[in-house]
Amino acid sequence: MAAVVGWFTNWLAIQMSFHPVRFIGIGVIGWQGVIPRKAEKMAHICIDRTLQQFGDLNTVYQKLEPQRIVQQVVAQVSPRMDEYIDEVMYEVQPVLWDNLPLFVRARIYQWARQQLPDRIEELVEDFGDDLNELVDLKALLSRELQNHPDLMNRIFREAGSVELQSVINRGAIIGGLLGAILAPLWLAYPEPWLLPVGGFAVGFITNWIAINLIFAPLRPRRVLFWRIQGLFLRRQEQISDTWARLVAEELITVEKVADAMINGQHGARTRAIIQKHLRPMLDNSMVMKLAAQVTVGMTGYTDLKRVMNQKAVIATRDVFNDPAFNRERAPIVAGVLAGQMKSLRPEEFQDILRPAFREEELQLMFVGGLFGAVAGLIQFIAMNQLPMPPLGG
Repeated sequence: MAAVVGWFTNWLAIQMSFHPVRFIGIGVIGWQGVIPRKAEKMAHICIDRTLQQFGDLNTVYQKLEPQRIVQQVVAQVSPRMDEYIDEVMYEVQPVLWDNLPLFVRARIYQWARQQLPDRIEELVEDFGDDLNELVDLKALLSRELQNHPDLMNRIFREAGSVELQSVINRGAIIGGLLGAILAPLWLAYPEPWLLPVGGFAVGFITNWIAINLIFAPLRPRRVLFWRIQGLFLRRQEQISDTWARLVAEELITVEKVADAMINGQHGARTRAIIQKHLRPMLDNSMVMKLAAQVTVGMTGYTDLKRVMNQKAVIATRDVFNDPAFNRERAPIVAGVLAGQMKSLRPEEFQDILRPAFREEELQLMFVGGLFGAVAGLIQFIAMNQLPMPPLGG
């Protein structure tokens, strides 16, 4: 019975760590899975321990190969350049644009396509220099985890599936050993309170041991013939690879970083940088500038630049929505994260994962003890209600 209690309480503790994803209850009475509730804190610690130690976002950006980003933007925008220009002109001066000779339109299209690579290259370089100021990475993570609280569950389940199942299985072993101690006590002192209290102790201690088996000991120790270390710590390299891959694929994607640049706290500065690099497409060509001012006037020329800037922001966002490009760049971000996580000392690596449990350990252990006490009470009632077989013949 104690083995069953040990297995069940550990299984329950794991389930309570993940579920429910959102708080269920009234006021302060209720429960939310430990990991979804602590997801932001863990993600922030992960960034502090990895990207910030690595250097900064600008350094990571260089590893993303800015020239490859330029190629992506040009490849996505260039085929649609005529369409973008048409949309801008139809918004500012639809009648004029409809009546403009085709060869003039063609000249404008050609000029824009010729200017695009240089403008984009300078723009990408400028973004790389200012990326730390343009993107609040912690705010990005907070927003994503608030919108998708199940993400950290997925990361934990995939990264630590082996360890979590091991914790559940070891619960049966630990519970069985504790039950073997409790059985002779019951035979010697068959008090009504002993089985419920003993059951509480089995559930409480089993959960305490199980949680500590995940994170302790920090460094490998040899005990007789066994080499022991915290389950998560022992597989630091494999967990780092999985954790980093999922974070790069789900949280810190090129698309989401670009969206944070445009729509985040410093979005106005991002738009100003885009405007700075697009303005020369009109201003640097005296022919284009004069033609625009003559045809639409000075006010219309200002409106033209304003609408062009708005269209450029939309185009920038659309460019990085390409799933294939995000998948291609994700391994680079994952490599940076994984490399840093693998190089962390055990104490630092533990600090990424442990916050999910440290503040809730007592509650999880108490729940385990409560179920153990209920199991002990049921066992006591069953033993007293069932008729004892007669001795002898």
